[in-house]
Amino acid sequence: MNLDLQDKTVLITGPAKGMGAAISRAFAAEGCKLALVGRDVEAIAPLAKDLEGQGTTLRVLQCDLTDAERCTTVAAEAFEALGAIDVLVNVAGGSGPIGKTGVETTAEEFDDIITINMNGCFHMMRAVVPHMVASRYGKIVNVGGTFGLRGRAGRMAYSASKWGLRGITKSFALEFGADNINVNYVAPGMVDGPRFRDKVCANMARELSITPEEAAERHAADYALRRITQDTDIANACLFLASDVSRQITGVDLPVDGGWAAL
Repeated sequence: MNLDLQDKTVLITGPAKGMGAAISRAFAAEGCKLALVGRDVEAIAPLAKDLEGQGTTLRVLQCDLTDAERCTTVAAEAFEALGAIDVLVNVAGGSGPIGKTGVETTAEEFDDIITINMNGCFHMMRAVVPHMVASRYGKIVNVGGTFGLRGRAGRMAYSASKWGLRGITKSFALEFGADNINVNYVAPGMVDGPRFRDKVCANMARELSITPEEAAERHAADYALRRITQDTDIANACLFLASDVSRQITGVDLPVDGGWAAL
């Protein structure tokens, strides 16, 4: 299937590693022009160098997503440098406290994860949408999480932030559909990588006195497909929702989790 993304301009937050890097590579492979946005531009540099070596047109832009004014400036810089902002993919976010109940979670921990996972996405959406409205075209994909669909004991703060992001997504979808802007939410399950292995599996292994490998197997057993999601699975979902193949889809939650949240 031809997604017809060639020469589309895509702004991606949190592109340095993990899902963000996989998503950036996937759009680059489709022939897109990229604005790679993050707080630490040095962390983005190796990816940018690699993609530029493959012929990708891109810009790396420094931005603290919790700074609304800076987000507005960065959107303008990306538009000026690349000529358009056709697609926004919000990947940047944090995990918050792990293994803490709502009572054990501090006010500071709660505020911090809400700020990055909700406010950061909101600020960049608010900055980008006027450019999309002007061109009467836009695709926004917010990368959330399945804990924003079902909740999770011990992950209250993170879960709250992702539930909130779903509300932001659906409201923007309703408000700007008439401007030909699609706004959707991708909900990864556990995604294999350092965060999953070194934090989630390590914590479970300590609590249950098992190995990290056994912890990973227990997680996989919770899913209908009996396997852990890969970052390329998330990238493919983002490509689909960023393309006109999904032209009639907006305001949806798309779990990419092997069958956990919806089953």
